[in-house]
This record gives sequence, structure tokens and C-alpha cells, in this order.
Amino acid sequence: MSFIEVNNLQKSFGPLEVLKGLTFAVEKNDVLAIIGPSGSGKSTMLRSLIQLEEVNGGSITVDGDNLVSDGVYAKPADSKKIIARMGMVFQQFNLFPHLTVKQNLELAPKLVKKEQAKAYSDRSIELLEKVGLADKRDELPSRLSGGQKQRVAIARALMMNPDILLFDEPTSALDPQLTKEVLSVMKKLAEEHMTMIVVTHEMEFASSVANRVIFMDEGKIVEEGTPRDIFQTPKKQRTKQFLNYEL
Repeated sequence: MSFIEVNNLQKSFGPLEVLKGLTFAVEKNDVLAIIGPSGSGKSTMLRSLIQLEEVNGGSITVDGDNLVSDGVYAKPADSKKIIARMGMVFQQFNLFPHLTVKQNLELAPKLVKKEQAKAYSDRSIELLEKVGLADKRDELPSRLSGGQKQRVAIARALMMNPDILLFDEPTSALDPQLTKEVLSVMKKLAEEHMTMIVVTHEMEFASSVANRVIFMDEGKIVEEGTPRDIFQTPKKQRTKQFLNYEL
């Protein structure tokens, strides 16, 4: 069984059908890039994996545990345990402006109260060093650049020791230099075999760091395969059109 299995996933907003029966799997240590035009359902799909959007049909299984089975969600306590295995990095950082960088990282483990304060304090410093921001631990987010904020957001997502990281267009709000900073951290995580699903418009990242790529359009998976399959020998005309525009 794959680490994550998604089968016939469906989501509508009123009469608008956004996800039209998506089926795919993610293996442990995969870096899966999701590409496609704006409005194709990529972010909705990603948000559905951690129940930020509730689906109308289909199934989501994480490491053998059913989050959704034929459109029916697991009990809240079970859903919470499954979702806790995933960390999310958003497009707009979502840092708490009144908390320092270090406090932002430590808030979730502090609320969960499953370990001593020293343990999560030490881990926050370790993760800030990992993303190159240990010297910013006592700064408020307002004093950081966009790239620094996103690196803090990545460190925060890692604080709960997730088995998988979900990235929703993490560089779309950044200029090219800051984008490079964030992608460097993500590449390092990939080299450390972190399982990741990345919704992105960064084709170079998708082609050089991901080991699998899914191209979505109009709520469907049009084509999937290795980066070589998708970027060098795409089979579908719609994929070719998209890449001719993007590359």
C-alpha cells in the first residue's frame, strides 16, 4: 500500500465542480510536484488532504488509515491523528504577527503539551538553524523579508515532526531572489528524503527536485509521470500547450 492513496476525489462549491474524480498515490520519500494553470483545482486538492476543505466524494488513506472513505470522514479523534501526520506550508505564510519567530514555532507543541518546554525550545532553535534563521529567533515577522517569513513557516511546519509536508505555492508571493532562498530549503528537505507534495509554478523545481509530477487542468489529472516523462516527452496535447507557455 502506498503512503497516501487518493481515489476518485470529488469536491464542488455549489454548482461548481472543482475536483472531478482525482486518483493518485504518494510513496514514502516521494517529492510530488503538482503543476497546472490557475483554477485547475491544485490548491483545493491539497487543502482536502488535511480537511481544510471537506470533499463530497472519494477516499483519502494515509499509511493505511482512512481519513475519508467513499465521502464519509473518520471520527473526529481519528481524523485529528491522521491529519497530525501532515504539515502545511501556505502561500501567505500565516505567521502570528504578535509572536516572535521562535514563539511562532513553539505555539503548536506548547498547546499540544506532549513534551517538556525545553524539548520544543531546543527543537525550534535547531530548525531555525536548519533554515538559516537562528539569528532571527527573537524578531517579529514584520521585520522579516517574504523569503525569511516562508522559511520560518517551513520550520514551523517541521516542529510537529510530520511524516509529510504539503506546500501550497510557497513561492508565488516572492520575488526571484527570495524564491531561490525558499527553494533551496525545500531542495535540502528533499535530499533528506522528506515526503512532500508541492503545488508549484516553479517548473525548474518540479523538473529537477521532484521525482514525480502531476499535471492538472479543469479539476482533473491530465497526465502524470517522472519529470522526464512530463517535461521532455509529454503525451497529452494539453500538457504540451501548458509547458510551451510556461517554459
